Amino acid sequence: MTRYIGTREMADLLRREGPEPILRRLITSLRADFLRWPDFDLAPRLASHSAGGVIELMPIADAEFYSFKFVNGHPGNTRLGKQTVVAFGVLADVATGYPLLICEMSALTALRTAATSALAASRLARPESRSMALIGTGAQAEFQALAFKLVLGIDEIRLFDVDRAAMAKARANLEGHSLRIVCANFVDEAVAGADIVTTATADKTRATILTPDLVESGQHLNAIGGDCPGKTELHPDILTRARTIVEYEPQTRIEGEIQQMPPDYPVTELWRVLRGDAPGRVGRDEITLFDSVGFALEDFSALRVLRDIAGSGPGLDLIPEPENPKDLFGSVFSRGEAFERAA
Repeated sequence: MTRYIGTREMADLLRREGPEPILRRLITSLRADFLRWPDFDLAPRLASHSAGGVIELMPIADAEFYSFKFVNGHPGNTRLGKQTVVAFGVLADVATGYPLLICEMSALTALRTAATSALAASRLARPESRSMALIGTGAQAEFQALAFKLVLGIDEIRLFDVDRAAMAKARANLEGHSLRIVCANFVDEAVAGADIVTTATADKTRATILTPDLVESGQHLNAIGGDCPGKTELHPDILTRARTIVEYEPQTRIEGEIQQMPPDYPVTELWRVLRGDAPGRVGRDEITLFDSVGFALEDFSALRVLRDIAGSGPGLDLIPEPENPKDLFGSVFSRGEAFERAA
């Protein structure tokens, strides 16, 4: 049987475990997997774009496991009473090709994105960072706040969103987590003096959420909203001032903030920073940018962590397991042959 985790069990797991312990386990797993980056069979995700959004498949494998995730991004879904992002994933055994786990990944995607952002910031933000501006207050924003509190000790979150109801919801959901929450009236009000600035907007457009005049020396920028062709959040002049870290360069060149830049714009992949092959922050006044579009390795780590947390449970009967697999369909083939003879 293939282990199955649907929306109800996923919600139960999140309530039972709590987001912070899951984030902690994700960060540990992500760090370990990024450190063994050369062990993976890597490829950019396969994306199908439409006017309203994108549907993507994200595959990756090492010598033991293969995984992929199906995920969409449709900003207009909210007008239909639907989620902007939905996802599910598969973890399979490389040796046999058998699927081991199928699970809902909408919430898990948000968790792993936040965990990856915080992991990157642990090497790129100033060690004394305590405040973060969050521009865009969908569900991702709440996990970002919790992950940065966990990893960096962030204790002040400045929220801004053009959707005031979304901002109020984020504030309510973050209450009780020992964070000082400030709802800003404008982007510049949220960003001014913040140690870290996270942009997490949803619209599929070449937006300019941050302009060069808003970015201060020493800030770490965590840009996670620009994640497909034609979708960005930062003015390109910001990128000329920042040192940019990416997950997987061939994918980010197409989808990230750096799609605005020439092909020779210099970037460093995160795994090299985590392994010490490339520097993290090199000066107090340096502007660092994590241009994050999401990569399959993060889902690979998340699926393995979830399987460990969930343990045994409901399964799907996807794989035939008779003593002789040919016997399972033999009667069908026999009937077919008999039909052909009768004809």
